[in-house]
Amino acid sequence: MDTIKYVLNEDQMPTHWYNIAADLPTPAAPALHPGTGQPLGPADLAPLFPMELIMQEVSTERTIDIPEEVQQIYRQWRPSPLFRARRLEKILDTPAKIYYKYEGVSPAGSHKPNTAIAQAYYNKIEGTKRLVTETGAGQWGSSLAFAGALFGLEVEVYMVKVSYNQKPYRRALMEVYGARVVASPSTETACGRAILAEHPDSTGSLGIAISEAVEMAVQRDDTKYALGSVLNHVMLHQTVIGQEAMIQMEMAGDYPDVIIGCTGGGSNFAGLSFPFIGAKLRGERDVRVIAVEPAACPSLTKGKFAYDFGDTAHLTPLTKMHTLGSTFVPSGIHAGGLRYHGMGPLVSHLLDLGSIDAVAVQQLETFAAGLQFARAEGILPAPEANHAVAATIREALRCKAEGKSETLLFNLSGHGHFDLQAYMDYQAGTLKDFEYSAEEVAMALAGLPSVG
Repeated sequence: MDTIKYVLNEDQMPTHWYNIAADLPTPAAPALHPGTGQPLGPADLAPLFPMELIMQEVSTERTIDIPEEVQQIYRQWRPSPLFRARRLEKILDTPAKIYYKYEGVSPAGSHKPNTAIAQAYYNKIEGTKRLVTETGAGQWGSSLAFAGALFGLEVEVYMVKVSYNQKPYRRALMEVYGARVVASPSTETACGRAILAEHPDSTGSLGIAISEAVEMAVQRDDTKYALGSVLNHVMLHQTVIGQEAMIQMEMAGDYPDVIIGCTGGGSNFAGLSFPFIGAKLRGERDVRVIAVEPAACPSLTKGKFAYDFGDTAHLTPLTKMHTLGSTFVPSGIHAGGLRYHGMGPLVSHLLDLGSIDAVAVQQLETFAAGLQFARAEGILPAPEANHAVAATIREALRCKAEGKSETLLFNLSGHGHFDLQAYMDYQAGTLKDFEYSAEEVAMALAGLPSVG
């Protein structure tokens, strides 16, 4: 039978998160205190995060139990389906077999609730009353707003101004869930006011929005900060995606030759790929893994692997990552969730080890891929997910040219129902590509902090 959809029962849902730190041949570099330059201790992070998340951040245990309260909420949309893209294969006339794990079935429409629910849970049991965060395209902000509503937490979101204006319905969804949404940079914080004084027309960046959120979070004892990507514990929470996909690929009688995911901070990419990379690192099964990023924000393909701040105002710890420089403000591409100057330390470390590959794709190619996918498979991908779709189509066409029947698996990390204006702009011919030049890279990297 030509099966299209592989669905697991609730009792097959993962009961633990997978921690790739346990299988790394060499450990990732530690985060450093921004003032002393010394490795961070748990007490240094306590003003921002609950202790359980801090311990997950530094853990080297291979598995960490998912609390039953979190599993119960996960069951509303998990396990998520795995699809065989048979119609897309036919249109491309490729011998490749294309599978995609679809995370758009969550209430917020993306993979982000996998960590939002966990973070809200741990904050709730530690007595947190209020969470402050940033968001780019709004998928993370809406997910944390959803989680806050379930756990009775007040949520405040600093949304990158260009996305705040581009995506009013994503903002509206956050407000439906009860969150307060502020366009960043704003006049509510010292760092926001300083940026607006120098750049009154600033379109914002995730680095700026992080600075504003962190500044607000440390002002009240009942408030913590939540981050939707980059950090180790966020990657950890997303590994339910890859663990489910492993079982579903076994159901299909198949195993991926190539795994593909879009990358901004790295969370959905890590969620799908880390369990498979772990198997590769343990010598069990080989797989090629491709991280796909925007050509307008190419931290992996043009950035430097170095210590840098995670935010523009330099309030956050220093982490070793592929970075374009913390002052970098990307062009206003519609893939707002990928417009971040740095990449998650674990993803960056894996690239440095040679365990993954990285490619950059231009905006127009991604939207062309998204339309082709929607017309074949019926699901409209978010602009971020279109990067994975575009790279998968490239790989499928490579298989066609080489006459190879490889198995491709990618993460369709969210739907594009709130991004229809972007698709309208693309079809009207008003979108354009942005290239981040070598000169701009050099200028941004010139300001990297000096770390011994």
